[in-house]
Amino acid sequence: MTYSTPSDRPSEGVVFLHGISRSFRSLIKLQQAVDKAGFATRNIGYPSRHKALSDLADDIHPAIAPFTAANEGCTHFVCHSMGGLLARVYIARHRPARLGRVVMLGTPNGGSEIADALRTRLLYRLYFGPAGQQLVTARDATTESLLPAVDYPVGVIAGNRSLDPIASRFMLPGANDGRVTVARTRLEGMADHIVIPASHAFMMKNKEAIAQTIAFLTDGRFRRADEPKA
Repeated sequence: MTYSTPSDRPSEGVVFLHGISRSFRSLIKLQQAVDKAGFATRNIGYPSRHKALSDLADDIHPAIAPFTAANEGCTHFVCHSMGGLLARVYIARHRPARLGRVVMLGTPNGGSEIADALRTRLLYRLYFGPAGQQLVTARDATTESLLPAVDYPVGVIAGNRSLDPIASRFMLPGANDGRVTVARTRLEGMADHIVIPASHAFMMKNKEAIAQTIAFLTDGRFRRADEPKA
């Protein structure tokens, strides 16, 4: 579903993919900013807790394909949390002809120790469903095959603030955003990586995260503190 479509459609477009147990509404503020920066936007809602990543990638394809076809220029992706993994699966299966850049916010590219600790518990399995089982740090061969090496520009934004002191202290080793460690957001082959003072749940609404997202979409890299603002 789309929040807004400019009447004078820009040449490049951005697809937004939310995280597990969230909805497209969680990305509206970020979408509005990207839209204002001069991109066409498509904000996709999908049943994140009810299917595995491979099925979800096929489910979102009918909503994405006509949008990419309408873009004269590149189609980029902006994703929060598991949405970044879904984007990787989607691109591997349904790669747009004019694929642009991918921004991931708090994506557990290396999995999450929280999923490791909770995956066998009934409530976790019932609530987070098949995709929740794919968020672990040691993936099975089937899941691993869905996530081939990236050959497109990826910028990863990690957070180092937590709203969950118990998880941060007892489940997540090292700097983390309350759900994913900074180290496990990293992705081999990524173009850039930056750490900001933000929590996992609200990273996509964070002003710096929004500014950095637009910077990567525009320039293919994040802006450093010592650089002048455009």
